[in-house]
Amino acid sequence: MVYAFVQDVPIGEELYRRIVEELGPEPMEGSLLHLCVRRPDGGLRYIDVWTDEQACARAFDERIHPAVDRAFGGSRPGAEPTVDRLEVIDASGALLPL
Repeated sequence: MVYAFVQDVPIGEELYRRIVEELGPEPMEGSLLHLCVRRPDGGLRYIDVWTDEQACARAFDERIHPAVDRAFGGSRPGAEPTVDRLEVIDASGALLPL
């Protein structure tokens, strides 16, 4: 099965774009889907689907956190936004491994 979560982040689109730029164009190993959507209050929500939780953790350690640090100019907030794990009942679609 897959690992999926949602995360509400207190940043705007401009900072999000800087983070994406810092991540670079190479796909992250294990990432099946990343959606960034605007919430009604103006903040952003990430919806992520990974092959497994370990691949997600590696990507955060090796790529995502360093990119966020650079985008924030080295002064990223000390606390991470809450990650709400989703209980996946079924998963299908072209992005999933066979």
